[in-house]
Formats: sequence, C-alpha cells, structure tokens
Amino acid sequence: MGCGASSPAQAPSGGGGGAPPQAAAVAGADSRNIDNQLERMKQEEEGKIKMLLLGAGESGKSTIFKQMRLLYGTERSDDDLRMYGVVARSNIVVAVRKLCTHLRNLGLEEELDRESRENEDLEDGDHSAMTCRQAYDELMAYLVDNTAIASEMEGGVGTGEKDWVGQSPRAGLAANNDAKQFLAHHESIRILWQSNTMKQVWDKRSAINVIDSHKEYLNDIPRIASPDYKPTTQDVLIARVRTTQVVMERYRIDGIDFEMYDVGGQRSERRKWIDCFDQVTSVIFVAALSEYDQTMAEAKRTNRMVETLQLFRTVCNNRAFANTTILLFLNKMDIFAEKIMYSDIAAQRPFSDYAGPAKDFDHGVLYFIQKFKDCLIDDEFNDSFIHVTCATDTNNMEFVLDSTRTIIMTDNLKRSGFLGAD
Repeated sequence: MGCGASSPAQAPSGGGGGAPPQAAAVAGADSRNIDNQLERMKQEEEGKIKMLLLGAGESGKSTIFKQMRLLYGTERSDDDLRMYGVVARSNIVVAVRKLCTHLRNLGLEEELDRESRENEDLEDGDHSAMTCRQAYDELMAYLVDNTAIASEMEGGVGTGEKDWVGQSPRAGLAANNDAKQFLAHHESIRILWQSNTMKQVWDKRSAINVIDSHKEYLNDIPRIASPDYKPTTQDVLIARVRTTQVVMERYRIDGIDFEMYDVGGQRSERRKWIDCFDQVTSVIFVAALSEYDQTMAEAKRTNRMVETLQLFRTVCNNRAFANTTILLFLNKMDIFAEKIMYSDIAAQRPFSDYAGPAKDFDHGVLYFIQKFKDCLIDDEFNDSFIHVTCATDTNNMEFVLDSTRTIIMTDNLKRSGFLGAD
C-alpha cells in the first residue's frame, strides 16, 4: 500500500516499473513543502499564547474579555451597539423587577406611602408628577405581577420618533421584550429609583443578586430612554449577557498571537470547560471580591465567595494545569470598597474568623488573598500573579492586562527552558 508506482498494474505499458525521475523529484519537493508548512504551523501554534478565563458566574470574566477587545481588537459595529442597547435597557428592567419585589418582601410599601405624602406636602414640589408610590404600583402591575396588559407604546419613544437602537435579533426575544417595557415605563423607573425608600432597598441588594454595576444605568435613565441613545463604551462593558457557550477571540500584540477564551461560570456551564483545557498557556481566574455577603443564584444557601474559593482550589490543583501559568484577578474592588462600609465581613458566617478592622479595604483584601492562597497544595503562587481589579475601569485593566502579558510570556519561556528559574 502507498503512493508508489511499483505495482505492475500501474506501470506504463512501455516498460520500467518506476516513476520517471522528473515526476519523482516533483513529488519529493511537494512532500518537503508540506513538511515545512506543517513545521511552520507547529511553531506558530507553539508560539501562540492561549489564555483561558475561568471563574464563577457574574465574576466579571466577560467584562475582561470585552476590555481585551477594546484595548487590542476592532471597534464595535453599529449592529453590535444596537444589540448592547437592547441589552442595557433589558438589564434595567431585570434589575427593577428584582428591586421592586425586594421592596415588597422587606415590608417597605408603607415607607413608600409616607415618602409620597411628604413629597406632596412640599410647597415647591412638582405636584403634576407621578408619586414614587404610583410609580411603584405601575411597575409592579406591568413588570412583576403582570396584572396589567401592556399597551404597545406608553410613553418613551413615541410615534413619529425613530429609535436608533430599535430591536436586535441577536439580543434574543426576552431582551427585546424587556427593552420595549423599559421604553413604556422608563419615567416610572426614574421616579422610583430616585426615592429614598429605593435607596434602602439598594443597600440590602445582596439578598437578590442584582448586578451592582447596573446602578450606572439606573442613574442615567433619560439618556438610555432617548431615541438618539447609542451605547457608550462603558454601557457595553457593564452590559450583562449570560455566557452560554465558549467564545474565543484572536489578537496580535507586539508580534505575538494571543487567543482568549471566555466560558460560562454557572454550574450548568462548567462541564464545557474541559473542551478548552488542551494546550492552555495561562488561566486567568476571576473572583468577585464584593460577593462575600451574597448567595448563588442557582444555590441560595451557598455563599458566592465560598463557591469561588472551592472552584479556585479545583482549578489550581487540576493536573491539566500542572504546567500552566495561573493568575488570580480579585475583581470588583470598587464595589467591595463601597460594600464594606455597611456590610461587615466578619458578620458573614463563613468569614467570621476575619480579625481585621471593619470598613478597612486593605485588611479586607489581604484577608481574602490569604483565603485563596490557602487553597493551594503547591505553595508556589507568586504575589505578582495576583491582581486586584476593576474590570469596568479601562485604565486599570490596561495596566493589569499589560502586566499579565509580560508575566505569562516570561513564565512561558521559563517553563520552556529558555529562561532560568528564579
């Protein structure tokens, strides 16, 4: 068997059993070209930096993935921006549903009534405007309890006004429907959000797993409801779209090829991680510092930080990553700094051993860094591999990602034997 011409059946009728010398030379040259091409492809593949983002759901992996594109990739198309416009409006409605339900569960409806009466009694108040109680009742009827039938377009972008965002098939049916609801009820959302009662609800949001960064959306309702609304870079960064498949993007930075993979962090998505483990150069494990007082959406009795620590232990001690650089990004430091002012670390049962001062950012961060270090069997985790980050801050992420590239490339050379170990 093979591709030679030694079989009598294949021999030319005029004599000799072998291929003509010229044909043999051409075949040999082709074979060498194929070998050279395969070798080049092998070297290119070996020289490629393959980065895998891992971590629990809502830790900020996808935001870091978007920052990578912002810093090193191509600009977003109008089609991309329209999708994110729908997602931003939908994210607001999802947050409002959770907050309104939480307000009711906290028994704060009477507080809302009292605030509405006080505002009406003010001489300089706007008595033509809807009260915060009326706004709440409208939102409960249309967005939460569904006791009212949604009209086609109440308020928001009215007839004759063309909305730049419109609808986006890429965002999905549910997001497009929520975006319509936002345009119909954005004024009620704005009025309720500005109430003092809703501020109390927001401070107790850890029980409902609302996305912290969506406060930026809620503070900017008129802009996002405008028919001229076009999502900003910040809007895109904080937009929440659940990752349900492995997403990969390629970048060429300073002559080196990078591949970055983003995967879903929810328990149901983690079975897909194994498909990305092959020949990984580095793992960036993302943990949200701010989730120390929150429970998981898919397991209400499980503390999010406890789940993240267990996941980190599994990843770091996995044989598949024995020769892989692992970096730890302790993300959402801005929300952590805000949250520790009213939510004591030591008051959370899993972290009752915290002995540092309350409301102290540095002591709190060092405490959780040690918790992650305690997960390691092999105690060779360099402190330079740990970064405290704010994934929505482009300046912070530019510095961190640049430092990360250097660490990964240096560590990769050491593992390959081109650089001596320290």
